[in-house]
This record gives sequence, structure tokens and C-alpha cells, in this order.
Amino acid sequence: MKSAFIAVIGRPSSGKSTLINRICRQKVSIVSTSPQTTRNKIRAIYNDSEGQLVFIDTPGYHVSDKKFNLYLKEQVKSALEEVDLVLYVIDVTRKPGEEEGEICRITSAFADKLVIALNKIDEKNNYVVEIRKFLEEEARTAKIFEISGLTGAGVGELMDELLDIAPEGVKFYPEEYYTDQEPEFRASEIIREKAITHVRQEIPHALYVEISDMELQQEGQKLWIRAFLVVERESQKGIMIGRGGRMIRTIRLEAQEELNQIFPYVVHLDLRVKVNPRWRKNNSLLSKLFK
Repeated sequence: MKSAFIAVIGRPSSGKSTLINRICRQKVSIVSTSPQTTRNKIRAIYNDSEGQLVFIDTPGYHVSDKKFNLYLKEQVKSALEEVDLVLYVIDVTRKPGEEEGEICRITSAFADKLVIALNKIDEKNNYVVEIRKFLEEEARTAKIFEISGLTGAGVGELMDELLDIAPEGVKFYPEEYYTDQEPEFRASEIIREKAITHVRQEIPHALYVEISDMELQQEGQKLWIRAFLVVERESQKGIMIGRGGRMIRTIRLEAQEELNQIFPYVVHLDLRVKVNPRWRKNNSLLSKLFK
């Protein structure tokens, strides 16, 4: 029996979360076109007759000295301290840049425990040749697989390799588990996904979700959730609410529908918007959000 914790790392928008969801055949991580959608270390559990692999989806690794980005980078580095293997996902539609060099540097200690997935090979315009040449210099011992997290191409071969090099051990979770996320965290992530799907520009980065109350009602048949979409400015609050409340209503209904699919009871969502200026520079709050 094989078992391992595997850190999944890469630049923002490299397709890590899409790949994780494909592997686990369940929606574990939220997905959007907005960079740095993933903000926390999220565990996704893959069960197979050969063993169990626990993937830790991490925020996109972005070289920046801004306080918010430093917290995201720390999530990645701390994940590397608690895993057996590393899966480095590279978006082949972008040329290798500063982040690739930095990621190769921080994963160099893993040597034969590093596997690289060249993702999005279904895209015709790609830089596979350039990236492979770059990796010949920076990650010589790593095994490289060309995959598509979106279509599933090459994912089977990638999983065979991860199971092959995983150490022997017992399962960490019961077989029916595909994630260990707490209900409050799952609810906040689904709400955030629906919100950032409908807004553009700077708002996805200026937004977080606060769950103020969760209560089981009607003898456990109904889950009532009160949540706040928190933004940095009054103008952003107006955008999130929308004309006549249309935007907030759309987000609430979409989130409520998906939460009803996830939880084993009827979910009623009370969703509102409030302002918390400069929250991305608040150390106390960031410590809670990225715990």
C-alpha cells in the first residue's frame, strides 16, 4: 500500500486546481480565470486500490514583496515542509520566467521526489520546447509529463508515476473522503468563487468572504448561513450589490445552489456586502485567513 502527501505548486493560473479536481473526480478547489484564486493550502484526497495520495493545492507562486503576496508565498513554502513528494505544474502557454526559476530553486532539495507536469498541452500555441530546454538546466533529475488537467490527457500516466515513487504506508483518511475541509471554509470558498466569476479588474483580489453564522435548523434538515462579501472600498461595494441588488442576488443564488449539492441538507444563504478598508495590509486578519 502506498501513501503520500504531495505539494502541488506552480505560478498563478497554471491550472493546479483544475488538475486536482480532475484527479479526485470531485470539486475540491474553486476555479476561476482570475489569478491567485487559491489562497490557502487545500487538501484533496485520491483513493486507489494501490494506495492513497493526499494532494495539497497551494496558491500560485508569484514573486512580489507586497504583504498579501508574501502570505501566499508562505503558504507554498510551508506546504513543502510537510510533504513526501512535489508536483510542479507549469502552464505551457507562457514562457518560463522569474517564478519558474524561483520554484526550481525552492524544490531543489526534493531531487528524485519532484515530478513536473507540463499542463495545457491541448492549447495549440505553447512553449513546450522552450520549457523543456529550461528544465534541462534547472531541474535535470525531475520526470516530466505532458498533460491537460482540462481534458485529462496524460493524467493517467502522471498518476502512475506518483503512485510508483510514493513511499509505502497506511491510508491517512477513510476511503470515502475526498477532502478534509471544514464546512465553514467550503462555504466561504464557494461563495468567493461565484463572486469573482462575475467581477473583473481589481475586485477579485480585494475580496474575501466572512462567515458570520452557521446554524443547523429544523432538526438538522436545514443549514442557515449568514455570510459577508468583504471589499476594500465603497465603490466596490456598489459593484458587488449591483443595480437593484441584481449582482448580489445572482451570486447568492449560484452559491446556494452549489452548496445544496455539497451538503446533505437544505442550505439557505443570507449574503450581504460590507467594507473593510486596507484589509490586505492587516496582519491579524491575514493570519486568520491564511491559517
